[in-house]
Amino acid sequence: MLNTEKSFNIHDYIEIFLRRIWYIVIPFVIVLAGASFYAFTSPKEYRASTLVLVTPQKVPEAFVRPTVTSKIEDRLQSISQEIMSRTRLEQVISEFKLYSEAKSVSREEIIELMRKDIRVELKGKEGFFSISYIGKDPRVVTTVTNKLASLFIEENLKLREQQAQGTTEFLALELNATKAKLDEQEKLITQFKRQFMYELPDQRDVNLSLLGKLQQQLQTTGDALKSAQDRKLIIQKQLTEMRNMAAMLTDQAPMLTGQEDSPSSPSALLRPKIGNPDEIRLDKLKNYLSELETRYKEKHPDILITKRQIADLEKKLESAKAVTQEAKDEPAASGVSKEKKKGEKMEAGIDPFYKEMEGQLAVTDLEIKRVKDEEARTKVKIAEYQTRLENIPVREMAMANLTRDYQNNKESYHSLLKKNQEAQQAENLERRQKGEQFKIIDPGRIPEKPFRPDIPKILLFGLLLGMGSGFGLAFFREQMDRSFRDAEDLETTLGFKVLTNIPKIEKKAA
Repeated sequence: MLNTEKSFNIHDYIEIFLRRIWYIVIPFVIVLAGASFYAFTSPKEYRASTLVLVTPQKVPEAFVRPTVTSKIEDRLQSISQEIMSRTRLEQVISEFKLYSEAKSVSREEIIELMRKDIRVELKGKEGFFSISYIGKDPRVVTTVTNKLASLFIEENLKLREQQAQGTTEFLALELNATKAKLDEQEKLITQFKRQFMYELPDQRDVNLSLLGKLQQQLQTTGDALKSAQDRKLIIQKQLTEMRNMAAMLTDQAPMLTGQEDSPSSPSALLRPKIGNPDEIRLDKLKNYLSELETRYKEKHPDILITKRQIADLEKKLESAKAVTQEAKDEPAASGVSKEKKKGEKMEAGIDPFYKEMEGQLAVTDLEIKRVKDEEARTKVKIAEYQTRLENIPVREMAMANLTRDYQNNKESYHSLLKKNQEAQQAENLERRQKGEQFKIIDPGRIPEKPFRPDIPKILLFGLLLGMGSGFGLAFFREQMDRSFRDAEDLETTLGFKVLTNIPKIEKKAA
């Protein structure tokens, strides 16, 4: 076309159509004929489909929580991979004798061809999907489709049961491992408690209480020791005084006569005036008793012993007075015999009390030894309890480390135990087929018409393609035409002014 800026009207288009009619008709006829030939001569293929519903578990999740929580899309993809595996497809191909006409095709190509003929489509988010299969025999296509649906259902049940069982086995192994670790830590804690039984943090109050009692006992023992030592000094002093009195009585014995000298006798005037030793000792004991009563209570051992000694001395003095009175009534005897009898009676009065005092001294020594031993044992116990109290912070830190790990493992064990029980319930749920399942709600039916080829669509496509190719070829030919069609084309191309046009002279029939 020479004049690209020319405007066309309906007459121009009609003229172009009539001029290029064969460029339009020939491609149109060829394309439409080819499409018709393909539509009526290509092999017919049928498609059967089934609709599968995903039903939720029959037991509410509030009572039994499922262990299979993956999305339906993920599970469908996993099941599809399993069903589309070479082993499964070979079984289906062998069972229904599919693709028997493709003898020159390898096994791998047949399997890949069947994979292309199978369609799994998830429809919506409600939980249902469709399975379809394309083949040449409508009955075989229907049978294969239902077989594939049953394989999906079986594989879903198997997959859910395997996942539930795998979860239970994993939790059981973890539970046993945690239980073994927990038992080991319990043994360590028990061994630690046995080894440091009295140095544990919960024994602090008991140790403090016992330590306080031992310190009080030590103070009491110290007081008892001091009292026993004082009593020993008193007894030793009394024994010394008794030995001195015995020596004085022995020195004064030759001066005693059968009759008591009168105060005006020469011997009485010459003998020094001395008091009775027992009376002197009795006065000292009474004074000592008064001093003890100001310091101790009435039931104190020193007070009781002193009272008993005072009572013994009083009895002794009464006996001596009785002996003196008896001597006055007897006839006078020789000086030597009377002196000997007087000495024997006085020795008989002094000797038993002296032996008793020696016995008291021995008992006091034993008591002092016993109190010292008790004091030593008390000090050892006090040192032991103090050591325990000093070791408690160290044991507390070690116990805290052991207890912290033990508590963490204990909480983990209880958590795993609960999860294991829930997993066992979920596994029983899957085994009894009470969990989520696939249910066929629209089984595959024998197709009444072929899926491919779709003759109306092919013919319509051929018609449109033929028209498009014809008009396109005519437009291309018109654009490539360089001839002058009117004066305007000449003026535009050559720049000449056209004065007149000579119309085309048509020959008329005679």
